[in-house]
Amino acid sequence: MTPFRETNLLVVDDDPALVRIFERLAKERRWSFATAMSGPEAVELLNRQIFEVAVIDIKLPGYTGMQLLEFIKKNSISTEVIMITGVGSVESAVAAIKDGAYNYLTKPFDDIENVALIIEKAMERYRLILQIKSLERQRSGQYSYEGIIGRSKRMMDVFSIIDSIAGTTSTILVSGESGTGKEMVGRAIHSRSNRKQKPFVVINCAAIPEQLLESELFGHKRGSFTGAIADRKGLFEEADGGTVFLDEVSEIPPSIQVKLLRVLQEGEVRPVGEVNTRFVHIRIVAATNQDLVHAVKEGRFREDLFYRLNVISIVLPPLRDRPDDIPLLTYHFLEKYREKIGKRVDKIAVDALQALQSYSWPGNVRELENVIERAVVLSVDESISARDLPPRILGESFYLLGDDDQDYMAQFSYREAKEKMLASFNRTYLKNVLKQAGGNISFAAEKAGMDRSNFKKLLRRYGVEAADLEEPEEK
Repeated sequence: MTPFRETNLLVVDDDPALVRIFERLAKERRWSFATAMSGPEAVELLNRQIFEVAVIDIKLPGYTGMQLLEFIKKNSISTEVIMITGVGSVESAVAAIKDGAYNYLTKPFDDIENVALIIEKAMERYRLILQIKSLERQRSGQYSYEGIIGRSKRMMDVFSIIDSIAGTTSTILVSGESGTGKEMVGRAIHSRSNRKQKPFVVINCAAIPEQLLESELFGHKRGSFTGAIADRKGLFEEADGGTVFLDEVSEIPPSIQVKLLRVLQEGEVRPVGEVNTRFVHIRIVAATNQDLVHAVKEGRFREDLFYRLNVISIVLPPLRDRPDDIPLLTYHFLEKYREKIGKRVDKIAVDALQALQSYSWPGNVRELENVIERAVVLSVDESISARDLPPRILGESFYLLGDDDQDYMAQFSYREAKEKMLASFNRTYLKNVLKQAGGNISFAAEKAGMDRSNFKKLLRRYGVEAADLEEPEEK
């Protein structure tokens, strides 16, 4: 029978007390929940519903847990399976992992929160695998907005603003960290405006020396300074009728800020050494990764110029605040570089994608693009694995194992060993950074280069609490 609805959790166990524990967890976390007392009852449910996670006791009446695992892997392959075992039956649980189970729980449960975390991670994995399959079928093109990849709410809000203002003549200030795609937003605004047939001129205000910037922007008259051997139009005149994108506008020196203000107010351009002014009809989109309000307070940026630039503000979120877009961007860059480099790499392993989503991305989308290009170059098969990612993504401990660690990890499957090492690295890192911050989560998040809410999510995911850092009392 065709499945007709999706449920978060299925628990298969004939112990009513144990089932009540999971039922309470499901209620607290608002998971949809179903239960079966035997293998045949579970099969009936699995034939009618889709489950994200199935928690199965290894010992079941009428149908062993291993038989039910085999049925799920053949008939409900997306469902993640967690086995329940007694203390003396861990070997069976390890065998189940080799046969495709995600993880196992040992009863009696000493830490209910850890049980919940394991289930939540399995749910995350289920959803990530479905997303990977969808992206492999559809690729990222349908999620492209004028070349900008994203479908998170933060980015959809940005796209909505662009749609609203593209047809106007208003000046726009785009702010955001380096690598978030400010120039792409400027190009999107231009391409959706009635100026799209006119020039789109990009000027990086920080890349041009101060003594040359005025000439670049406004042009110059022959003989106005040494080397000015002919009259030259500035970029404002070159862009007449189109759009000028002023990148890193915070770096414009005060002497030029005054002239830029005249361009915004009156459309006036006066080349260096010229007496007469000229008029241009341009739209300015300015971009900055600095706090211009703070720059105004410090006297580094004119207040009147700030208000002229900040008619409409677009704030681009950092990549760490839009983790749902990371798989989309990853597959977008995967397509781009496998074609450019000429390698048949068209997939990414789940563990690698989980690592990418857990990383803080200080360099934002630009850094992710570089990481994927590197991974395509280094990949030895058709799928990018965690081993193809740079050490900073997973941590050096993932790559550098001692002899004891290697012997220990060899008992697990390749996938499980990688997940254990990644979890171990995350717990160790989180505990250390929290300890250095004196247990202050806000300070620790800042040190880790993350916002507080995402840092707290990682703490919960890996079971790290400030209380764990307290030194034992001396007796």
